[in-house]
Amino acid sequence: MNVLPGGTATFLLLFGLFLGAFAVRSALRLNRVLRLVRHGVQVEGRCAERRVVDRGADRERGYATEYVFAFRTLDGREVEFVDHAPGPFGLEVGAPVRVTYDPAAPDKHATVAGPRAWGPVLMPAVFAAGLTVFSLGLLYGFVAMRGWV
Repeated sequence: MNVLPGGTATFLLLFGLFLGAFAVRSALRLNRVLRLVRHGVQVEGRCAERRVVDRGADRERGYATEYVFAFRTLDGREVEFVDHAPGPFGLEVGAPVRVTYDPAAPDKHATVAGPRAWGPVLMPAVFAAGLTVFSLGLLYGFVAMRGWV
């Protein structure tokens, strides 16, 4: 019994497009982080909080570690934001970090990416590349099943 009209070919198309959307989202995040690193304002900040977030009982790993960073803008505002850990082992609360932010919207566009902090750049890059390859493979499978190749 085919659940989808077109069966496997339709599944390959829909799943390939679905993963492609996540690849685009990761690529846009990577672009935003790299643009901030190149053109943003750099200030000293700190790791304000390291918390474990419950992702639900239905997940294999039911928790995730989230890092909250805080910094003071050049005009004196205190801002907190969530970002990926800058390295593979995370940070302790209170650890100093270099924050790069957009002065037009510091509460929306800030990152700890930069020299010696590759985590916020590496994570979206790996997701974008991996999902793109997998998505293109699924879409190629769709095209091959339709006989267009």
